Amino acid sequence: MSQEMIDMILVDTDEKMAAAADVARRDFSSVRTGRASSALVEKLIVEAYGVEMKMQEVASFAVPEARQLLITPHDPANVPAIERAIQNSDLGLSPSNDGRMVRLSFPPLTAERRKELVRVVNGMAEEAKNRIRGVRRSARKDLDDVENDGGVSEDDIARAEARLDKATQTHEASIEAARESKEQELLEV
Repeated sequence: MSQEMIDMILVDTDEKMAAAADVARRDFSSVRTGRASSALVEKLIVEAYGVEMKMQEVASFAVPEARQLLITPHDPANVPAIERAIQNSDLGLSPSNDGRMVRLSFPPLTAERRKELVRVVNGMAEEAKNRIRGVRRSARKDLDDVENDGGVSEDDIARAEARLDKATQTHEASIEAARESKEQELLEV
């Protein structure tokens, strides 16, 4: 019974840590690198048909060249709404349209802006690692509760804590690898 509780705690913890790492990777993809990427605009809210919808629900995206993103609405009547959503966002991009689609051109980033974005990504990575550490703290508390309830040996708890530490290190390493990759992408000229 108690070993099953330990296994449940560890599986649940691993899932939560993996989710935190996934959120960090998604957050990294939303940081502009000077390259065109639909990830920057997919989640923008567009008012279409009298309701607020994510842009990915009302349009499709194409990247014809490295610094250009084409947004093609499923219904051409939504072009002005898509343009408004981009202008109201904090992307700092000026959309242009030809009546059927919206074109975004990404200017090259300055060296100062690249360094600032690296700091932003580093902050996102640290937040994600803190979330993982919080999950670990919660799991350790749960393991302590199982130990205090009895029916489980100290060795079992020690093995579970070792597995917990290994999972923590693995997920922190995956966040660090994603952070390094994004940093290289940002500093690439």
